[in-house]
Amino acid sequence: MRMTIKRYLVISDLQIPYHHEVAVKNVIKLARKEKFDSVLCVGDEIDFQTISRWAEKTPLAYQQTLDDDRTATQEILWALTENAKEAHIVRSNHTDRLYNTLLKVPGLISLPELQYSKFMDFDSLGITFHKSFYEFEKGWILAHGDEGNSNPNAGVTALNLARKTGKSCVIGHTHKLGMSAYSEGIGGHYRPLYGIEVGNLMNKAKASYTRTVANWQMGIAILEWNGKNMTPTLIPINKDGSFTALGKSYGA
Repeated sequence: MRMTIKRYLVISDLQIPYHHEVAVKNVIKLARKEKFDSVLCVGDEIDFQTISRWAEKTPLAYQQTLDDDRTATQEILWALTENAKEAHIVRSNHTDRLYNTLLKVPGLISLPELQYSKFMDFDSLGITFHKSFYEFEKGWILAHGDEGNSNPNAGVTALNLARKTGKSCVIGHTHKLGMSAYSEGIGGHYRPLYGIEVGNLMNKAKASYTRTVANWQMGIAILEWNGKNMTPTLIPINKDGSFTALGKSYGA
């Protein structure tokens, strides 16, 4: 009997409008060609730069771009997920900015249309939003990555969270691309835990707050689940937005 393989495409930290347009277009081409079973986004799909604490008392806070940014995010997410059987997004620090802004006017918090998933109209996009961790397969968690201790080495922040939760973790937030592992047990009885950081899809040149060389790597991940075990593949994305995945090159 032939084993069914479930395939996941994992994306992270688009931070629209600061996304790398060429890289995103190429990832969309990959998604349309491969028709993954599920698309997972670990958050920060929109930057919300005009309502961030960094924008307070600066001209950025007065820029009227929020609706344009939301529309662009919806269009890109639809293009990335329309050919998948399902799509999921977890909460993140950038998307928390909407709620943090509402805290300044608490009377608005109860308005359902201002809840993040409603504000983004994820139901119409066929996307399920998770306010916390999402266990997408047994022993495998999708999280943003700001929930644990950060480490400058790619993969270790995710592994720290995996050891804390007791489940392998796939995260973003760090903007790093890497995987780390740790096995625990006694004698011949052990289990491996994996920490995976899936990079980012940002254009660093657009991010004015990175005045120095940031230890970031663009990338995505493809996960394959055979019903018992997970095989992760990290896909580095070049500066020009090109990459190779599943035997095909997606050029700039």
